[in-house]
Amino acid sequence: MLTLALILATVTASACAQLALKLGMTSPGVVAALPQGGKSILLAVASSPLVWTGLTIYGLSVAVWLWILSKVDLSLAYPFVGVSFIVVMLFGVFLLNETVTPLRMIGTLLIAVGCVMVARS
Repeated sequence: MLTLALILATVTASACAQLALKLGMTSPGVVAALPQGGKSILLAVASSPLVWTGLTIYGLSVAVWLWILSKVDLSLAYPFVGVSFIVVMLFGVFLLNETVTPLRMIGTLLIAVGCVMVARS
């Protein structure tokens, strides 16, 4: 039970990292640096707290994921990564005001159903 909770927490943390990275890469400082290219982009990205937050969350989730992989079969753990598609889609809709087409929603739900099927096998 603890392992399943950690798998879901790690997958959710990964989705949170994606959100932080997206917000960091669309922040005014990074967007302003994009047309300048090269060094300006690198400096803007390197000085973005949201990018660093996203990378930190990723780093922590990788550490937990490594522990998970030491305890359960990869064929059981990895399909849960598909749950992140749902979390990311919800973040996009509710936090970033993205439009999700019915086809994208159906595809995302099919991934989630597949994850449940694998987990029950």
